Amino acid sequence: MSKPELTVALVSGPDSDMDTQAIRSALEYFGARVITYWIGRPQDLIEVLSGKDIYPGTEMIVLNFHGDEGKLLMPELGEEVYEKDEPRGDFGPDEIRRFANIQGWTILANGCSLGDSALAEAFLEKGCQTYIGPDDYPYGNAALMFAIRLFYEMIQHKRSVQEAYSIAKEMDEEMAMYRIYQRS
Repeated sequence: MSKPELTVALVSGPDSDMDTQAIRSALEYFGARVITYWIGRPQDLIEVLSGKDIYPGTEMIVLNFHGDEGKLLMPELGEEVYEKDEPRGDFGPDEIRRFANIQGWTILANGCSLGDSALAEAFLEKGCQTYIGPDDYPYGNAALMFAIRLFYEMIQHKRSVQEAYSIAKEMDEEMAMYRIYQRS
């Protein structure tokens, strides 16, 4: 196998399987190595965000989740299913500060309201280099197209994350809600 263009962790939240498959297919077609993580419980996400269960050489993470009010929506499990000390509820800035260790990664949080500034700042505080996400509620097709165009520009045209973001954001008015945050 030749060296991949980019190694991407594609982290799929609950009820995000169809667009996760579409993103994975497109990225692999562009030449990326994509490692998919299916999140069924909070501990699965903690293992990825802490870096304990991340493929070596990963350069970017796509958090393909549904979001609401600046939080990643998590599945509700039966009380008897949760592990001891496993958090309940959705993942917002407090949970990111508590569990994440994301040194140097670029993250595309591709779900509704996941470009909320408080969530982005929590990721940056925990080591994220660049964080991108919509600060409102995009249509599903728009979110899918944003991700595909961002990676197309990065891989096909060798553009920086910032340049690719600027191009993807200009595709249509629905993309105007995407924000980029970077560590200084």
